[in-house]
Amino acid sequence: MNNKFDALKDDDSGDHDQNEENSTQKDGEKEKTDRDKSQSSGKRKAVVPGPAEHPLQYNYTFWYSRRTPGRPTSSQSYEQNIRQIGTFASVEQFWKFYSHMVRPGDLTGHSDFHLFKEGIKPMWEDDANKNGGKWIIRLRKGLASRCWENLILAMLGEQFMVGEEICGAVVSVRFQEDIISIWNKTASDQATTARIRDTLRRVLNLPPNTIMEYKTHTDSIKDNSSFRNTKITL
Repeated sequence: MNNKFDALKDDDSGDHDQNEENSTQKDGEKEKTDRDKSQSSGKRKAVVPGPAEHPLQYNYTFWYSRRTPGRPTSSQSYEQNIRQIGTFASVEQFWKFYSHMVRPGDLTGHSDFHLFKEGIKPMWEDDANKNGGKWIIRLRKGLASRCWENLILAMLGEQFMVGEEICGAVVSVRFQEDIISIWNKTASDQATTARIRDTLRRVLNLPPNTIMEYKTHTDSIKDNSSFRNTKITL
């Protein structure tokens, strides 16, 4: 499992050339096996807690993305850029993934970790997200790793107490600041968004003057579309 996460430490994030001249017959057979596995991925075995493990209320999936700064992305290009790291169903399975992952504070460039309920993609347009929104907190450098860990542990432990409203969480590493956010299904439910805000303040131990912004995904889509269509003239 280590190899799966070593790639996250590689800034180039490039694919390996599969057409090397030194390929052996054994390598070719392995590639064929990998292709067969890929083709049957639709029949992937469900992730379940192991014997004597502590099950979570929901299964969750880790994702990773990285993009070029200042370049707005379409939903299609964004979807192609996010990598699924893995899915877990128990406390023990979570720690097996998390212990091998780079901490947000050690990432460089425009990088993001996403942790969402299984079956929900970390995209505004996903059916579970399209009517929702997110609480956003901007952090000075040096705080992202601690805040991210506190946030996802609270989410996995069902501390927000809002039923099925929570979709997932994101930590975004940027050059001058880092951003964490938690996504919920129903932006119009003010009681739920208020409870999420208050719980977020508590689990992250935020100072009273911390600025927290709630943004609907509909507004995010409009802003991104407007940015893409803006022409800069000199």
